[in-house]
Amino acid sequence: MQLASWSLLYNIIKRSEVVLEVLDVRDPISTRSRRLERMVERLGRELILVLNKCDLVPRHVAEEWKRIFRGEGYHVVYMAARDHKGTRVLRRTIKEVAPGLPTVVAVTGFPKTGKSTIINALKGKHSASTSPIPGSPGYTRHAQLYRIDTNIYMIDTPGVIPVEGGELEAVIRGRPPEELPDPVKPAIMLLEKALKYNPYAVLEAYGIREKEPLRILELIAIKRGWRYKTTKEPLIEEAAKTVIRDYHTGKLLFYIPPHEYLSIKRQGASKDRK
Repeated sequence: MQLASWSLLYNIIKRSEVVLEVLDVRDPISTRSRRLERMVERLGRELILVLNKCDLVPRHVAEEWKRIFRGEGYHVVYMAARDHKGTRVLRRTIKEVAPGLPTVVAVTGFPKTGKSTIINALKGKHSASTSPIPGSPGYTRHAQLYRIDTNIYMIDTPGVIPVEGGELEAVIRGRPPEELPDPVKPAIMLLEKALKYNPYAVLEAYGIREKEPLRILELIAIKRGWRYKTTKEPLIEEAAKTVIRDYHTGKLLFYIPPHEYLSIKRQGASKDRK
């Protein structure tokens, strides 16, 4: 995947009228970009928050996140794009928020949130390529407009938000484990977070009852037969990469409860009043 720079992302947004920001419903705050949202606002585009991967959380969790973000003034849709669930609601919402019809839609978000899956779900079987996006530099040069229906056109190139943040945040936002100088530390942090929110996450994913993250990596490596050729010690770096990938595929399963975000917001508001 070729990641966009902010200037290329700006270019995609500029050529659209409605922008979808795709969030992972398991951790929508960590996969949200306020910088992107400010850019959309400055350009006067309509923004829809799309809570994707809703097949990985209970429905009431998706409903609660939707209520929270709507309360903050955002248009919100939740869906499970890989199962094509919620696609009809998303199409309807696009038409409702668009300044006029027909409208052009851009799909943006961090890596691994499911942007391409949403594009494919919207395109469906009956969409048709119409024309290249004129004047688009860089990796958008060959981008196409797809007609979704008579009133919706979509830029078929996803606007990938450059991954920023700390080690754990970067992993949750989709930085490939191959790009990490040391995947072990963020994998340990990810396992700690998984066990905090789902004490059975490791047992369900790997059949391992251990609770200490470094030992978990060792046991995963041993179960897979991954060892250093010289020392025969468990190859925990490879196990760490596997843990990171398994989070994104939904094998290592946990989610952040919405009430935790509300609690943090209330604490912040209370401090501001003092």
